[in-house]
Amino acid sequence: MPKLTSVRDLEELRREILSERGGEDPNRLWIAICAGTGCLALGAGRVIDAFKAELEKRGLAEAIEIKETGCPGFCEKGTIVVVNPAGICYLQVRPEDVPEIVEETIQKGRLVDRLLYEDPITAEKAIYEDQIPFYKHQMRLLIKDNIKINPKNIDDYIALGGYRALAEVLSGMSPDEVIEVIKRSHLRGRGGGGFPTGVKWEATRSASGQPKYIIINCDEGDPGAFMDRALMEGNPHSVLEGLIIGAYAIGSSQGYIYVRMEYPLAVENSLLALEQAREYGLLGKDILGSGFDFDVRLHRGAGAFVSGESTALMNALEGKVGEPRPKYVHTSQSGVWNRPSCLNNVETLANIPLIINSGADWFCSIGTERSKGTKIFSLVGKVNNTGLVEVPMGMSLNDIIFKIGGGIPGGKRIKGAQTGGPSGGVIPEEYLDTAIDFDELTNLGSMMGSGSIIVLDEDTCAIDLARYFVDFLCDESCGKCVPCREGLRRMREILNGIVSGKGEEGDLDKLEEIARLMRAASLCALGRTAVNPFLSTLNHFRDEYEAHIREKRCPALVCKPLVSYFIQPEVCIGCRLCQKSCPRAAISGEEKEASVIDQSLCTRCGVCLDVCPPKIRAITKTSGKSSDSHSSGMRNANSGSSHKASRGDRS
Repeated sequence: MPKLTSVRDLEELRREILSERGGEDPNRLWIAICAGTGCLALGAGRVIDAFKAELEKRGLAEAIEIKETGCPGFCEKGTIVVVNPAGICYLQVRPEDVPEIVEETIQKGRLVDRLLYEDPITAEKAIYEDQIPFYKHQMRLLIKDNIKINPKNIDDYIALGGYRALAEVLSGMSPDEVIEVIKRSHLRGRGGGGFPTGVKWEATRSASGQPKYIIINCDEGDPGAFMDRALMEGNPHSVLEGLIIGAYAIGSSQGYIYVRMEYPLAVENSLLALEQAREYGLLGKDILGSGFDFDVRLHRGAGAFVSGESTALMNALEGKVGEPRPKYVHTSQSGVWNRPSCLNNVETLANIPLIINSGADWFCSIGTERSKGTKIFSLVGKVNNTGLVEVPMGMSLNDIIFKIGGGIPGGKRIKGAQTGGPSGGVIPEEYLDTAIDFDELTNLGSMMGSGSIIVLDEDTCAIDLARYFVDFLCDESCGKCVPCREGLRRMREILNGIVSGKGEEGDLDKLEEIARLMRAASLCALGRTAVNPFLSTLNHFRDEYEAHIREKRCPALVCKPLVSYFIQPEVCIGCRLCQKSCPRAAISGEEKEASVIDQSLCTRCGVCLDVCPPKIRAITKTSGKSSDSHSSGMRNANSGSSHKASRGDRS
């Protein structure tokens, strides 16, 4: 690789790369295949191998490039293959589909209809990405290039205009001018807190002491969140370019990338990106002949959720236990090794080149009054189209879930959405039309967090969901401060009792008192926000808590100790499939006669409900104490009582 010593060298290299690739030749054939973690788990590696073998077999290997790209977002439909230059998008591609794609599309120019997206309502086919509803309603500024770039090849990024923003900054802008542009853009940190990025940069630059450090936080640990991983895997140079610009702005000569140990592909691609950037002279001494020196090291996190907190992360960088410090001094003044340190989220830094290239006014034109630009969300849970979604700030959760996500599977009713992960809260159905931004989510008792959206349907138990997040945080708490350590343990104990049918009057008062104490006295944000899932579910679903405690039933039919399975004698045909499948031999009865479940042996595993023939549906799932009698359970299932009964899918 040639070392670039000036801005002119970078532009000449860009022209050389484009020339070698045929420039703007509209007929250049190439195939993009998603090789992100999600698609690799679905067999993308075998699809890639199949394409290589098939092209070699047909003598096309030299003429057609296969590009192993990052995640384009539509994870529900992987492995994703895009045939260029036409941009034909094939979904759920398997190795056995490859010969047909090569023959029909590449050699004969015809479509393989069965691999195109099909609208579930109209049955219309979508050929191109922008025709698919999942993509059509997004504004993809940060992840749109993932399907065009091989993250292991810096030339792909440079060919698309990469490092042009860095060249502009180093050749014609002072650090103060860079900070002013970022301040005018009103970019807020995408890691959860939403602090103004330009203000943070300015504070670090103004702080006394050298050296100064700038750090990428890729310790993404929220259940259901994978936005940062997708960027670091799919387009690491976009984040690295933002990091270098940030380093120039604050006066830093040393940067760090802090990546979760559980992200091996992100680590691999980031290390390769650093190596290639050094070889081109985009890292190291005298970058692009500007006199600016800066280099980056990668640090693998040990897997602790709490290490995503700024001071805990900095402790970990120093080789100490990743636990928080008291924040009476900002890290911009005293962070890593007691030096001024600036910590930015992956997505925050990926926005920097866009702002420099297109201007602060352009960025401000997107989003809401106080939340500018786009936000990447991971859309998961009870929704048809899961994956990564990038939308302008201000889009409603309803639009994200129904226009992009395709609604709720099985035609079930939506209950709400959990945003912000373990530190966020549940937003019920009646508030899903609210414009989504930092402040509106906070007003609803939740938060933006890193950007996970977990969709909940009618079969989700609000109490069990709160218990899950409290249980997760109880295990992830560093234990350094008593309010968080003991508060979470006590909350878990009480919530476990409630979902087990052992809840008592006064439990909710105890939980609220613990929550108030944790919010007021916990050392770091983990403890202060750990109460949000409980408080938000209590606020919006108090009737469910009361049903669990007072009536000993779970309205959503989720909590096993409060659920019973019964066989309707007038419906059962005596096929005995349930008897053969029951792991506890809790079901008895003669062939062609109605079977009976022994409630003292039943573990409420739900296998009987799964194997009961769909046309029969003799097994009923009802809410109530497992010790209830068979006759009482049948009355609840078949009478006009308010207890929910289900003979459909097991939740």
